[in-house]
Amino acid sequence: MVTYNVKKLLLLVVTLLAAQTTYAQLEIEIISGNPSALPIAIVPFQWQEAGPPPGTSVDDVISGDLYRSGLFDPMETADMVEHPVDEESIRFGTWRLLKVDYIVVGSVRTPADGSGHELIYQLFDVHTRERMLSQVTTVGPGDLRFGAHRVADAIYEALTGVPGAFSTRIAYITAIGLGPDMRYELVVADADGFGPQSVVGSPEPLLSPAWSPDGKKLAYVSFEKGNSAIYMQDVSTGSRELISSGKGINGAPSFSPDGRKMALTLSRTGNPEIYIREMATGRLTQMTQHWAIDTEPVWSPDGRYIYFTSDRGGRPQIYRMAPTGGTPERVTLEGEYNARASIAPDSRRIAVAYGRGNEYRIAIWDIETERFTILTPGVLDESPSFAPNGSMVLYATREGTRGVLSAVSADGSVRQRLILSEGDVREPAWSPVIR
Repeated sequence: MVTYNVKKLLLLVVTLLAAQTTYAQLEIEIISGNPSALPIAIVPFQWQEAGPPPGTSVDDVISGDLYRSGLFDPMETADMVEHPVDEESIRFGTWRLLKVDYIVVGSVRTPADGSGHELIYQLFDVHTRERMLSQVTTVGPGDLRFGAHRVADAIYEALTGVPGAFSTRIAYITAIGLGPDMRYELVVADADGFGPQSVVGSPEPLLSPAWSPDGKKLAYVSFEKGNSAIYMQDVSTGSRELISSGKGINGAPSFSPDGRKMALTLSRTGNPEIYIREMATGRLTQMTQHWAIDTEPVWSPDGRYIYFTSDRGGRPQIYRMAPTGGTPERVTLEGEYNARASIAPDSRRIAVAYGRGNEYRIAIWDIETERFTILTPGVLDESPSFAPNGSMVLYATREGTRGVLSAVSADGSVRQRLILSEGDVREPAWSPVIR
């Protein structure tokens, strides 16, 4: 079985094939894991389609997803003494001797309409022989990996009670080159780092990617025309719309949960303030008016509040206000520096960049208990982004002179690192659930 000791530390090297941009490798490394991870066997899926199977192995994708969550310890295929394909062929006693708690069997076939793939699978409790899942997942041609992620999501939810987030995507900024040869790319990839695509490239900085609620668009800040400007771009088609390019700062876009509004930071009056833009009409409403710097707005998933960073109390802290207006209230009550809020799906936890002295770590502020949990050991950790199921936080950090991405479970017990083979990686944003 895959374990979390040093000898068995997993290092996944995924070849990245990006549109119009060549990336060498993204290394996904589990730094620390859960010693009580559940033993599970994902038996190789039987290939029932005409022609040879593609390079994508459904069971490998599922096992990789579950392993990276830190909650599961998938058995290596080489250690499996049998390869059952359905309930009748499972000898549960054998799997109990192998110390497996759960087993998944399945197959891949062509749907009745002849297009795409059907993944038929079942999940069993080895000890009770209970069938916990029996489902069919249908995906289009070329979407076999996506289907495997969907299966992993279902298994994760059946065994934890929490929806999986393996079929989501991540966006991030890369910076490759030096000086005048520096090039920035806004890249979108699967949550496991596979299949990255360059959404936009520029010799000038790109910042602050933010997903629309339907996962189809990205808002971001570009300096391609010299001054900061906010664009909204369709990830699939590449079409984009200029949202704001007024004098001064145009930054930190954040979509409302229904996608009808956008919170953003503008300095059109001379000082950075929080505004709300009606997406249909372009009408702007100024939300804050203070001598301090108000920036980095983000909506709570329940739509009740807009959280933002402000130094109106002397140091950067997280504040919130209703989108209908009113007096902002301070939320984070501890720490010298708290910025760049990301709100958990339950709207009760806030991931922040937590600073003390010269160290910046990722921490979670519990709104109800008013307590911090420090998640990361780094000294330059920033830009946290909650997974859409609240189980993990993606963030940017430094490794030597390079920027890398890392992820940590919401309780701090599991950490992983994602390293691009060249250049810096920064500004991560985890997508909503892809329907």
